This record gives sequence, structure tokens and C-alpha cells, in this order.
Amino acid sequence: MIETVAAVNLMVEEVMKIKKNRLAPDLLNGREKRICIVSGIFGDELQGQYVCYELIRRIKEDYNSLKGIVDVYPSLNPLGLEAKTREIPGPELEMNGLFPGSPVGVMGEYAAYCVFDDIRGADFCLDVHGSNMYLQEILQIRMNDENVDELMPIARALNTDMIWVHPSNQVKSGSLAYELNRVGVPCFVTESSCAYKINQEYGNQLVDGIFALMKEMGIWEGDAIVPREPLVTSDEEMTYINSESSGIFIPEVKVSSFVRQGARIGSVVDVITGSLEEEVTAPRAGVISAIREYPAIEEGSLLARIVGE
Repeated sequence: MIETVAAVNLMVEEVMKIKKNRLAPDLLNGREKRICIVSGIFGDELQGQYVCYELIRRIKEDYNSLKGIVDVYPSLNPLGLEAKTREIPGPELEMNGLFPGSPVGVMGEYAAYCVFDDIRGADFCLDVHGSNMYLQEILQIRMNDENVDELMPIARALNTDMIWVHPSNQVKSGSLAYELNRVGVPCFVTESSCAYKINQEYGNQLVDGIFALMKEMGIWEGDAIVPREPLVTSDEEMTYINSESSGIFIPEVKVSSFVRQGARIGSVVDVITGSLEEEVTAPRAGVISAIREYPAIEEGSLLARIVGE
């Protein structure tokens, strides 16, 4: 059932609407578990659009196996999605800093309040992101170390390649995940692919994990995979590779590939002289968790991240 969670009047008699699709058994007993899947907080991140579509499609194929409630919010920032911008167009506000919002606030704050109030009380919420236009990311979960004991068992069921635990002092208040955890709704973020693009392989991998989690929670009785074992890492185990020159970055490895120490990752070239400005090599052995997607760079630009060994 499609419901309007928030409606805000705009200029020229237009209305901004944030919608959700509630999928639930025909007969409810009031004891069902509820999971929420949200996406589109940033209007340029499209990975979650595919995840929401594929999740709903698979549930509808075997609806009798659904024993709990699944609320899907594909686009929390519909104006940003239409305008192809990360922020809410007009006020240029980042929606992921406005939670829990305000019932008497301006457009973004009111919309955040309505969404937050609608999710409140859920047994789990997954916030699906799609990186940014500069980096291609491995499928990963990001969580706050303050909530790791509660969230880690959930995260391990989601079939991702990596779980990245951040120090709590780096997690900003006002984000959906932070504020939901604060009121007792377990929540964390997934990242994969890059902005403006959809990676179907990662999308299907994550949807497989969502079904595995739903089966563990008693929401789903149909088929589900056995989740893969993710690499669990922290900031201390993440190595950043930054450019020492400006130009065009030409990568020679792909995200999720393993590299040995000293292996060539790519090169920075000068397109007007045709010269090699920098040969980029791996300072350690490990997995490429992110690689530069947008090739135009300046000195200091992030080119890649390497984790583990």
C-alpha cells in the first residue's frame, strides 16, 4: 500500500510528497516485526532506487512468504532527485543533517520530522546510500562504535563485503542513522557504487542480504541466501592514497580487487604535454575499498582507499 508520509506545498500550486510503500500480510496480529528501507536522502545517489525496486519486486513474487511489515521509502529528497542535486533545491540544505526535524520547521525540517516520526518504533532501519560522484565504493556498512554491540549481528546478516566502524566523535548528530539509534531504532548506512549510477551487482547482493536479515527476524519465510562473511574494519586499518600532482587520474585496478604492496594502482597524466606526472602505487597490501571515479584531480585529491590484507 502506497502512503504519503509528508506533503509540503510549493510555489505554483505544486506539492512535494514523500511516499512509502508498505508491504504487509493481509491479516495482522499486532506482533509483527517491522523493517524500514530508506533511500534518496541525497538526490544524486541512485543506488538505493534499484535496491528499493528489486526488494519490492521480489516480495510481490512470493507475497505469501511475507510475515512481517516492510516499509520502503525510495526517495526522501524527491526535489533533489528531480534536480539531480545532493541537497534540497532552493534552500540548498543537506537533508541528512535535519533529523529528527520539526513539526513547525521549514520545508526540509518538516519533511524530516514526518519521515522520522513514521519510522519511529521500527525494529530496524537501513539507510541505503550511493557514495558520491568522485569515488566508486565497495558494498559496505558504516556504523558508529557506540552502537556496535547491538548493530554488528544485524550487519553480519546483510551480505556486504565490508563493515566499517567509525569512532563516535566522527558521527554527526542530525543524520537519520544517528538520531534513530538515539531513540532506540537500530540503524546504519550502506554505501556502494557511485553517485548518478546504479550498480546492479551490488544492488542484488544487498537485496539478497535484506532477505537474509528478514528471514532471521521472522519477517520472511521464503528462500534466502547464507550471507557472506564481511571484512570488519576501523579507521585505523584504512589507508588513504592521495594525489601528489594535478591532472587526469587513469586507474589500473577496480574496486574490491586485492593489491600487493608496491603494485601499480594507476597514473596521473598531463593531457596537454602527454607526460606522466605520477605513478600511483599501493603503500600496503590489501583490498581496494574505493577508487577514484571522477578523473579530473588536483594535488591532494583522494585516489583510493585500501583496507586489510
